[in-house]
Amino acid sequence: MIMQTIKTSVVKFVKDEDGLTIVEYAVAGGMITVAVATMFGLLGDEVLLRITALCNAVKDGVCS
Repeated sequence: MIMQTIKTSVVKFVKDEDGLTIVEYAVAGGMITVAVATMFGLLGDEVLLRITALCNAVKDGVCS
């Protein structure tokens, strides 16, 4: 009896398309996160230089 219940649950889970949609969104979200992190990594030094230069211009070089 318990094996039939497990089998039914597994078949229902495999046929469930809503779960697949959630997985697709999770994968897409992960890819976007990796892309944003990569861009921050590539642009990080340039952005830091620009912010430091702006801060130095505004506060006469007193920026921490």
